[in-house]
Amino acid sequence: MSSELRMPQLGMMMMEGTLLRWLVPDGTPVKAGQDVAEIESEKAVQAIPAPTDGILRQSIAEGQVVPVLSLIGIVE
Repeated sequence: MSSELRMPQLGMMMMEGTLLRWLVPDGTPVKAGQDVAEIESEKAVQAIPAPTDGILRQSIAEGQVVPVLSLIGIVE
């Protein structure tokens, strides 16, 4: 079963965010709670944890700006 990683909404007014960097390479095994990416809004930088154990599959490139709730990756 796969779990989606989506761009979180860090504040009420946040409409989009930037994927600053992936903390683990595509195709790497990850554990639930392990930080896998860093995202940036206008006011903050935050790490995104893996929702479950599995293999990280990245959906967007570093530096890409995407709307809130957009798919950024999957943990298979």
